[in-house]
Amino acid sequence: MPSPTPVRRSRRTLLRVTATAAVAASVLAVPLPGASAAPSTGAVIAEVYGGGGNSGATLKNDFIELGNPSGAAFGLAGYSVQYLPGSPSASSQWGVTPLTGSVAPGGRYLVAEAAGTGGTAALPAADASGNLALSATSGTVALVNGTDALTCKTAADCAADPRIVDLVGFGTAVVREGSGPAAGASNTASVARGAALADTDDNAKDLTAGDPTPTNTKGETTGGGTTPGGGGDGGTTPPVPGALRIHDIQGTTRTSPKNGQTVTNVPGVVTGVRGYGTKGFWIQDPNPDNDPATSEGVFVYTSAAPTVKVGDSVLVTAKVSEYYPNSSGGSQSVTELTGAKTTVLSSGNPVPAPVVLDGANIPAAYAPDAAGGSIDGLPLDPSKYALDLYESLEGMNVQVADVPVVQATDKYNELWVDARPADPRTDRGGVVYLGYDKPNSGRIMVQSLPPLTEAPFPVANVGDQLTGATAGPLDYNQFGGYTIAANTLGTVRDNGLQREVADRALPSELSIATYNVENLDPSDGPAKFAELAQAVVTNLRSPDIIALEEIQDNNGAVNDGTVDASLTVKTFTDAIKAAGGPSYDWRSIDPVDGKDGGEPGGNIRQVFLFNPDRVSFTDIPGGTSTTAVDVTGTGKRTALTASPGRIAPNDEAWNSSRKPLVGQFSFHNKPVFVIANHFNSKGGDQGIDSRFQAPTRSSEVQRVKQATLEQAFVAKLEAADPDARIVSLGDFNDYQFSPALQTLTKDGVLRDLVNDLPEAERYSYVYQGNSQVLDHILVSDAFKRQHVRYDVVHINSEFAAQASDHDPQVVRVKP
Repeated sequence: MPSPTPVRRSRRTLLRVTATAAVAASVLAVPLPGASAAPSTGAVIAEVYGGGGNSGATLKNDFIELGNPSGAAFGLAGYSVQYLPGSPSASSQWGVTPLTGSVAPGGRYLVAEAAGTGGTAALPAADASGNLALSATSGTVALVNGTDALTCKTAADCAADPRIVDLVGFGTAVVREGSGPAAGASNTASVARGAALADTDDNAKDLTAGDPTPTNTKGETTGGGTTPGGGGDGGTTPPVPGALRIHDIQGTTRTSPKNGQTVTNVPGVVTGVRGYGTKGFWIQDPNPDNDPATSEGVFVYTSAAPTVKVGDSVLVTAKVSEYYPNSSGGSQSVTELTGAKTTVLSSGNPVPAPVVLDGANIPAAYAPDAAGGSIDGLPLDPSKYALDLYESLEGMNVQVADVPVVQATDKYNELWVDARPADPRTDRGGVVYLGYDKPNSGRIMVQSLPPLTEAPFPVANVGDQLTGATAGPLDYNQFGGYTIAANTLGTVRDNGLQREVADRALPSELSIATYNVENLDPSDGPAKFAELAQAVVTNLRSPDIIALEEIQDNNGAVNDGTVDASLTVKTFTDAIKAAGGPSYDWRSIDPVDGKDGGEPGGNIRQVFLFNPDRVSFTDIPGGTSTTAVDVTGTGKRTALTASPGRIAPNDEAWNSSRKPLVGQFSFHNKPVFVIANHFNSKGGDQGIDSRFQAPTRSSEVQRVKQATLEQAFVAKLEAADPDARIVSLGDFNDYQFSPALQTLTKDGVLRDLVNDLPEAERYSYVYQGNSQVLDHILVSDAFKRQHVRYDVVHINSEFAAQASDHDPQVVRVKP
């Protein structure tokens, strides 16, 4: 989500998710098999080799290797691999090897088959064994849900057999998937998928020929090589550097020119080790080339905790892979070495000096423009674009020093700093996001490599300073973009950021606030209710009307059909009264179960709280979850047809999104129309750091439709009464310069008050280090500028301790 795509993450656990699995993929331990006509989402056939023991072969045995690109283990009990000759005759039959055990997420599974009379190297310990004699040049291998031999002998018949989970035809095989069989198999070459295990059901495209690299569930490779990330002797490969260096692997674009290939004995010094989450380690060549576009560092991905240490000089033999942490969101790729055999040559070596990131080398321009296309293949220009600079340093040891914190420490132990002093600052020390073309190129996330029990992560607020050096390998992750995986962390200098308190409203002023209370329901417990309530009373000065967003039903995320939120609201209003606030009354409309988006089962909605001692609510019957509110009367008799009511709730613009709640109030005997909003989220947008530039903001289409409907409703109110006092407010999930807000303010029906603030104060939310606007208060021209006082009250978004991820806003108006 990413600015410009703030997505509220229910959050990862830092466990690796394989991009090709559509990760949402399976929640089942054993995914259901699909016909071979549909791309596999569980285990796939990763590699096939039939030249074992033949003339010129090194390996003694044929083998079939399975891989699991999904995020869940794939159980193999009751499954089999089966083989059919490439040109089957009437008497040809499928050979069967039964399987046991499972394939771990991202793991491999090795099936040893028949031995030949030649070869010098044994396979690593197999996970299953059979006696199928595969052809070296042509044949078909199937992964089957069952152990009964298949009977199909044509591609069409096999595609129709639901037992076939995956199928690979190679050479001149009649039975294959897609446009043709995989080419190039021989006595010395296998056919294999790329490291990402992509499966498009086209064998010719999905598999390529190369050196056989059998790998078992332990990560052991040819000749009993070490577990990935371990020490040891590196198997049968002699401990001398190979021909390639890291800069040869990284290349001068975002993707490696060696992608999918096996590289041998790549030298480097270990600069960082991660033994949790996405396990692995970084190596860097201490002898760089002279090309600033080529990185000298690379991540070695391991499925188990690495045994190497920082300062180890190593040789790594592995497959080169391009890993996309969030492929659907358009993330940058990470060049990795996978299935590695690692040889430790020596320990205690100095790590290469870090590259210092600062205003001298971070360009103002963020990314090259590819008219919405991928920038993967563009030559890197690190002197011109910040994303190119970071990519050219991917995996290398980098450093920032004495930098401001621009996003507070979160519960996942990460924070954001800004290393480019020229990025525009907020008055309170953040960096302000002022346009799609102004992404603030100096923003960098900081995480910690050591286990947190050994090195507690610093707690910082926006405006604090991270003094001294913070250094480590430059990583990339789907939630933060380019990230320093810090071995060394600076010290926080507390600059004493305080939570703001709004000005008091005058007796003649009507005060109206908006507050997104972040999925509030009774299960959140008394502490959250008390903290939110204290903010209403102390920081917002007990507004006369409050539009609340993200009020959940009475049992929160329990998905049992409950839609009533009366207990949630009562718990909150009771907490406000206990904090010394007024006895708020309230109005809302329960949504249709499951139709308004948000957390499944939560049924979030907007709610009006109002102080009956200061303002009255005009109840007009007829408002339901599916009944559209309209306008009746003219002039001073203009009114709503229902109060509370919902704007066009059946229009497709509000599918899986909150419908605006409209209420008619009376203050000093004058009607005031208030619209509480919560537009659809930015989920699904490509991130600001996407490999697609400029990134596509697909969610924007729905928000523009929503804004169009609301603008028409406001225009109708103003046509009936040109002096109608209208306040539209809430979480619009978009920026003041966005098409949605431009649509909502079209023809001057409403004025977005955030634009009346100085640029340095225009924010209500902080995401990926950018202080930005998602929440707005808009008013009609009936409220004269000299009678409007507006504030964003910064009490949450800049702080490590927060009751919500949004800052509330309040406007004081004289009707």
